Amino acid sequence: MKLKLLLFFLICNTIIVNASQVDTVMVWSKSMNKSIPNIVILPDSYSGQKEKSPVLYLLHGAGGNYTDWVSKVPVIKEYADKYNFIIVCPDGGTASWYFDSPIDTEMKYETYISKELIDTIDKKYNTSAKKSARAVTGLSMGGHGAFYLAFKHQDIWGAAGSMSGGMDIRPFPNKWDLHKRLGNYSEHQEYWEKNTIINMVYMLKGDNLKLIFDCGISDFFYDANKRLHEKLIERNIPHDYIERPGNHNWDYWSNSIKYQLLFFNDYFKL
Repeated sequence: MKLKLLLFFLICNTIIVNASQVDTVMVWSKSMNKSIPNIVILPDSYSGQKEKSPVLYLLHGAGGNYTDWVSKVPVIKEYADKYNFIIVCPDGGTASWYFDSPIDTEMKYETYISKELIDTIDKKYNTSAKKSARAVTGLSMGGHGAFYLAFKHQDIWGAAGSMSGGMDIRPFPNKWDLHKRLGNYSEHQEYWEKNTIINMVYMLKGDNLKLIFDCGISDFFYDANKRLHEKLIERNIPHDYIERPGNHNWDYWSNSIKYQLLFFNDYFKL
């Protein structure tokens, strides 16, 4: 009996030693005058390695928060161990859409993530500040956010992804508090046109930014994703695009993240 207890103790300790570390990091946003929580997942090898770690920023969707990925796809911690890079899950508010709102001065999530959060993470952890070691992806609103941030800040991000992303927000003028961020479409059409992903393709040049995005064929964002794919082909912008059976839900995203992490792992190894 004592031998069995000893073996059980040793196995449990081995699991703990090899498990990733999950930190909650509060970051002060000067641009929004508030403190914002973020989850940082460190791979099990982080404490013992001298090399600077690549970082993947993983964004949540509308109505969600920074805990979504860890709580709803807990295997994400094992993926951090497997691929040996840091995963940061920022809080983007319930419906920020990850840009600096032209009408709401209290919503500056583009500035927060691309400047304030990245600066904090790079100071606190042993990370590489090179764009070749930094990527961003997310689901739904976070998919829009990942492409928005990466398209506008190609000096910061080397690769970007999206899962069921809102690649064209114009067909949804009354959804997800978008009118609170951009104003009513009838009155502020220029804000909507300027801040929808499908109209931002002109910012891309060649393969300067590595892209992967996917969407389920039963998703309400499917049409926009397919149109973005076709537009990228027309512009000769290299990208990975996947469409598969699926809807706008966590069953789809928990499957999708596996392919995206493999893509980013290959990118970080280039």
